[in-house]
Amino acid sequence: MQQINLINMISGAGLMVQFVLLLLLFFSVTSWAIIIIKYRYIKKAYQESALFTDLFWKSRDLSNAYKEAKELQGSPIARIFRIGYVELRKISRSGMGATGDGGEGQATMGGRFAGMENVKRALRRAINTETTRMTQMVPFLATTGNTAPFIGLFGTVWGIMNSFHGIGARGSASLAVVAPGISEALVATAAGLGVAIPSVIAFNYFMQKIKTLESELHSFSADFLNIIERDIMMVERRRANGNRG
Repeated sequence: MQQINLINMISGAGLMVQFVLLLLLFFSVTSWAIIIIKYRYIKKAYQESALFTDLFWKSRDLSNAYKEAKELQGSPIARIFRIGYVELRKISRSGMGATGDGGEGQATMGGRFAGMENVKRALRRAINTETTRMTQMVPFLATTGNTAPFIGLFGTVWGIMNSFHGIGARGSASLAVVAPGISEALVATAAGLGVAIPSVIAFNYFMQKIKTLESELHSFSADFLNIIERDIMMVERRRANGNRG
């Protein structure tokens, strides 16, 4: 039985089929490059985010957690914490909540909670930035998965058209005349599927992982804000008790 020689089939194909195969090669190389890059990125993001979350809850001081966060550059959770913490320090340094003599307690608390809105906005922007960063280049995998089979099919149709044109020119429809041209054309469909299948699998995998990370970002942001609000309430309570004394 004669073995299929893909190199001879591709070299013997028409120019349009060869162009289609070259285009599919571009999609394949680019897709695999994205798959490798995003896999490493998301793997590192998961590992360092889990490490930072553990360190954050064990830390008794936000400044210590900030020092740990600066070491974990691959963690999106650490990055949004750094942004939130920097914004919190800006509020503290600006003296937001400082008031005059009258209505000091209410005005101070009002000022502090007004400052909380700045932290919330900073965290929302940070989460949006991290989500954009995580999804970067991933849509190309979806594009490849959707278009590669049709590009391959186009090459196949074009190749078959040439084969039938050759049949008409030769005036013979024997299998020996038809088979080589059709088999060369069908290589384009097989190539299109070979490019599309890994891209679709990788796209679905990455989107599931990204959704999980995005959910963790929102959860951590809510926990971080709760800690800040609880600390503000404790400070105000102590101040109120001191004024009563």
